[in-house]
Amino acid sequence: MNLRDKKIKIAIIGLGFGAEFIPIYKKHPNAELVALCQRNDKKLQQIADVFNIEKRYTTYEELLKDPDIDAVHINTPIPLHGQQSIQALRAGKHVACTVPMATTVDECRQIVALIQETGLTYMMMETVVYAREFLFMKELYENGNLGKIQFLKASHQQDMDGWPNYWPGLPPMHYATHCVGPVLGLTQNEAEYVSCFGSGTIRDELIKEYNSPFAVETTHIKFRNSDLSAQVYRSLFDVARQYRESFEVYGSKKSVEWPLIEGKPLVMHTAKKPEQEIPEEVVCPDFAKFLPKEIQSFTTHGVYDEDDNQHLSFTQGAGHGGSHPHLVHAFVNGLLNDTTPYPNAKQSANITCVGILSHESALKGGEIIKLPDFTFTD
Repeated sequence: MNLRDKKIKIAIIGLGFGAEFIPIYKKHPNAELVALCQRNDKKLQQIADVFNIEKRYTTYEELLKDPDIDAVHINTPIPLHGQQSIQALRAGKHVACTVPMATTVDECRQIVALIQETGLTYMMMETVVYAREFLFMKELYENGNLGKIQFLKASHQQDMDGWPNYWPGLPPMHYATHCVGPVLGLTQNEAEYVSCFGSGTIRDELIKEYNSPFAVETTHIKFRNSDLSAQVYRSLFDVARQYRESFEVYGSKKSVEWPLIEGKPLVMHTAKKPEQEIPEEVVCPDFAKFLPKEIQSFTTHGVYDEDDNQHLSFTQGAGHGGSHPHLVHAFVNGLLNDTTPYPNAKQSANITCVGILSHESALKGGEIIKLPDFTFTD
């Protein structure tokens, strides 16, 4: 069979944020969305009817027994990611999983071990490293326009008051992939060690949930085999700040900074001689050109019931920078061509463990903590 005619058979697990991906998979020329899984049967039937999906599961375990499914895309609550990825890999399924990879270092270790054992594909579906702003900076970097990279910085600030289940009191760095991902992803380097400080105090009723007092956590990341370091910071409660997922890169020729207010242009600084840095606002281009024509339109708008039911993380995050079709294409294309999409299991573990170990560092007053060897690609 010609590769262009091959179809990867996908199941989507979780239909909150996960529903955003249904039409993308349905229109991708090399994907076939064969099944949906959702605990709430009424919601499952409604969505499956709209998109004409025949196979419908209310239990994940039953879905994994289906031999017709090549790969699962997991979009369930954060505490389930690690174990559900492990279950899928043990069942012989390739895995795409929304962030973070897991909530413990040991779960990350198990996933990496299973990938090595089975030869299956794992991809953490980190939106930021496929967002148009990141792709713009990556293009500048790869073309040499930034010069030598001197420093990287990122943030993820979000008000989680009112969010249900496991969110109240969650330590900021336990879900840090949106700010860790881009600083490691630009050069596709890895973190060697971290040092993190907590700052401020959240409300007493929130502290008791995880025994974590910090309103803000700020991490310095030392890169492996490099002179580079990065700073990332994260807040979830009791900090007055508009939603912001920022990424800034400082090079010897050009630097690019994120706007302070959502929706404003990026700011680029260009080095001139004599010593004078010229700033200008730049409108970030879209990168739909990298995608099959069938899914290019999904970089500029939401895809599921735009008026009423878009997931809050999508609307707060300004559409995740048009990343959703890029994520789908990277995963499907990797399976189609037997290549490794970014970030793979080890890279995902390195990104995720930076956050987990940063919180541990903050509890120890900023103590340096090394990343485990299993998160290194060599």
